[in-house]
Amino acid sequence: MSLFKARDWWSTILGDKEEFDQGCLCLANVDNSGNGQDKIIVGSFMGYLRIFSPHPAKTGDGAQAEDLLLEVDLRDPVLQVEVGKFVSGTEMLHLAVLHSRKLCVYSVSGTLGNVEHGNQCQMKLMYEHNLQRTACNMTYGSFGGVKGRDLICIQSMDGMLMVFEQESYAFGRFLPGFLLPGPLAYSSRTDSFLTVSSCQQVESYKYQVLAFATDADKRQETEQQKLGSGKRLVVDWTLNIGEQALDICIVSFNQSASSVFVLGERNFFCLKDNGQIRFMKKLDWSPSCFLPYCSVSEGTINTLIGNHNNMLHIYQDVTLKWATQLPHIPVAVRVGCLHDLKGVIVTLSDDGHLQCSYLGTDPSLFQAPNVQSRELNYDELDVEMKELQKIIKDVNKSQGVWPMTEREDDLNVSVVVSPNFDSVSQATDVEVGTDLVPSVTVKVTLQNRVILQKAKLSVYVQPPLELTCDQFTFQFMNRNPDGILRVIQCKFRLPLKLICLPGQPSKTASHKITIDTNKSPVSLLSLFPGFASQSDDDQVNVMGFHFLGGARITVLASKTSQRYRIQSEQFEDLWLITNELILRLQEYFEKQGVKDFACSFSGSIPLQEYFELIDHHFELRINGEKLEELLSERAVQFRAIQRRLLARFKDKTPAPLQHLDTLLDGTYKQVIALADAVEENQGNLFQSFTRLKSATHLVILLIALWQKLSADQVAILEAAFLPLQEDTQELGWEETVDAAISHLLKTCLSKSSKEQAMNLNSQLNIPKDTSQLKKHITLLCDRLAKGGRLCLSTDAAAPQTMVMPGGCTTIPESDLEERSVEQDSTELFTNHRHLTAETPRPEVSPLQGVSE
Repeated sequence: MSLFKARDWWSTILGDKEEFDQGCLCLANVDNSGNGQDKIIVGSFMGYLRIFSPHPAKTGDGAQAEDLLLEVDLRDPVLQVEVGKFVSGTEMLHLAVLHSRKLCVYSVSGTLGNVEHGNQCQMKLMYEHNLQRTACNMTYGSFGGVKGRDLICIQSMDGMLMVFEQESYAFGRFLPGFLLPGPLAYSSRTDSFLTVSSCQQVESYKYQVLAFATDADKRQETEQQKLGSGKRLVVDWTLNIGEQALDICIVSFNQSASSVFVLGERNFFCLKDNGQIRFMKKLDWSPSCFLPYCSVSEGTINTLIGNHNNMLHIYQDVTLKWATQLPHIPVAVRVGCLHDLKGVIVTLSDDGHLQCSYLGTDPSLFQAPNVQSRELNYDELDVEMKELQKIIKDVNKSQGVWPMTEREDDLNVSVVVSPNFDSVSQATDVEVGTDLVPSVTVKVTLQNRVILQKAKLSVYVQPPLELTCDQFTFQFMNRNPDGILRVIQCKFRLPLKLICLPGQPSKTASHKITIDTNKSPVSLLSLFPGFASQSDDDQVNVMGFHFLGGARITVLASKTSQRYRIQSEQFEDLWLITNELILRLQEYFEKQGVKDFACSFSGSIPLQEYFELIDHHFELRINGEKLEELLSERAVQFRAIQRRLLARFKDKTPAPLQHLDTLLDGTYKQVIALADAVEENQGNLFQSFTRLKSATHLVILLIALWQKLSADQVAILEAAFLPLQEDTQELGWEETVDAAISHLLKTCLSKSSKEQAMNLNSQLNIPKDTSQLKKHITLLCDRLAKGGRLCLSTDAAAPQTMVMPGGCTTIPESDLEERSVEQDSTELFTNHRHLTAETPRPEVSPLQGVSE
């Protein structure tokens, strides 16, 4: 920041919400007055043109009514204003105004005022040119060495230079290799146009080369051009500056020497006429505009550079001579003679702040207040330090990442699920076979006893369940005084009927599991009152369920023993009903006042069926990887054929295509087919991952019943087996679960210190096969069967001594079952968040939701 501020001589605000840029400001004696005083010409993107002649009564005065000589609405955005000898037959100065599709030249004349309103200006249109292309910017000068008049060159947005010899259009030329327009300037000493291309290089084009080059308006070669009368547009010289340019300007003392100044985004360049670098200056800030000008008294070139820090720097070559602070960010800067005051700096901001200032040495009058010094009391500081350390120690004792609330009811989220379905289902775009998909309304209530600044509610359900809205944001007027971020979670259960309907029970099935209890069997009609398909007593001990989409599950209650059997044709379909049965049994006996109810599982863990789902999921991942590689190869081949064909079509000498068109068509069909295959495989992979998660929940549930695991141990198993909500090619389920299980085997389930010292691979890559994962899962079950205990620390307590037998045969359930039923090949376990089904039925259906 500079010590000195720019001395405000005169300033004003232009219009209301108007926008301006670097071409919108010009200083010149536009009305050709005899005193030679400059006028300020400003054009805006709103189409307004204003001419000012400041006459402040004293320094710092604002604009008066008589300072505005002319204000006119041209109705088209003003891109640039310039003053020069633009009218033939006279050397008087005229005003050129560039619009996007029009160039207008005006004559400005001043009239003396006889009243207090002061002098006025009148503007008369001399001629105009309608442009066939959208204009970007313009420059002017004595092109070709003409005397006593100025020609205008306009650069269009598509790279065409259009030259106008005053009232007539001369020619137009396209710049070679053009992409985006850049700044444009004319050097009278070399008779060249200079610009900075999108290739980040300064380019110079001779006017004579432009004049004799092929006409840009003639796209087809004529016979005369074929004989050699037309020439190709060739650049005179180029210089790569390595960055985009904001502006370019040419300054010369005389006809013997001139310098090209280029303002880049990070550097400031000074070049010779031939493109060699005279010097360059690295800028430590982001520039916004610049203006090089000659210092006749010192014989040097000074440069004004404005930046986005509201600063204006004055350089003499590369030496910083002065820095001053402005009240705005300048986008255009000019120097002129106003009201007999030479060297007035005129700056314009993008929002219309126009200021005339000069450099001064009046420092800011602000003085920092004196700080009251006092002696330090070290005893009091020690007491304060101990109190702060005690507070920090108490805070660190609290568990968890997020700070706990002072009272449990400070923040509370409650969820109420409607007992009835919506009369009109919100699932309008869902089709699951012939079954109608219902919807249910969930009411979430947020109660707070503390001041909140912003509350965000997120609701999550497992697929294939969907939400009409899953994000809610509540803004409050009062701010939280301590700014602490708090997270509250609330889990809720959805009705089973949302994805399940009553169905016919089946006595035989491919997959069965048996759950043991310590209480007498309960009537299934009491547990599932809404799933009775008939009123007789046939469903007291057997009940059928039908998932939306086609899957069928049967539950049987034994009449003679305290057992329940769940069976289905698909292994993963067992989880949801099994978990729902256990939850409803626990709720039933809690209502009866029974506190010692417990469920257990004494069968063998059905790992073989579980491993089949793992292999199928992994096979789809490998197949997807191969399809994507093949699609990438065909895409590269398709682009290569396109380039070959394009080269053939551009060739002036026609050549046979050599079946490239046929090859292109065949490759295109292969790309489309592979893309469809990739999309189909992704859909199959999503369904397979959903089934795998259902089976994983079932396995965790059965292991928990088998080894009577606590809630914390079950949470560790869920974190190890279900680490991902989504499965991707970059990070898949197999490698993530293998790493988690390997960590458990190395820590809490390790047999010796040697296993604990083993180093695990820190990189998660897709494995070659699933043999290692299946081996680790089997080993985990074996360690748990031998008394291993799941915990997060290696120095756990003594392992459990209970060992349950494996490979137990199935037991007969009820008299309704056929006595000739084969023994269960394996027993399954799943947790409680999914429903599975074959396509087109829903894959996995969670009946739990989480809101936070």
